[in-house]
Amino acid sequence: MTIDTQSRITLHFELAMDDGAVVDSTFERTPATFTYGDGSLLPGVEKKLLGMCAGEKKDFVLNPEDAFGQPNPANIQHFKRDQFGADMELAEGMVISFADAQRAELPGVVQSISDDEVVVNFNHPLAGRTLRFTAEILKVEAVSS
Repeated sequence: MTIDTQSRITLHFELAMDDGAVVDSTFERTPATFTYGDGSLLPGVEKKLLGMCAGEKKDFVLNPEDAFGQPNPANIQHFKRDQFGADMELAEGMVISFADAQRAELPGVVQSISDDEVVVNFNHPLAGRTLRFTAEILKVEAVSS
């Protein structure tokens, strides 16, 4: 059986930077299982799995558009330093959790700090990066509707 849009898939995967640094991998852990289109994998990754079958292993190049997109300059926000607690120690690269308008958690990375301003980047850390995705399909099942 090959993967289509009505499949439940069990696989091992590895997501790596183009220099080979591994971001995430299940090859030394329990394999991942998901239903096509359930949001577990990025849509650009799912599309590359279409047509694969159990026992197949492939490496894919993920351009930013297939992965986390391009960085959006509007996602870089400038805050007054006094909006952060005086006792809060800030450092470049630090991840701070903010709440969006719906009170959902929104992580941001401190990009720079001055006496008056803190610049926070809300883009995904992998935005703009070309990545490598390796998939080894272990099982493909039809999803009953």
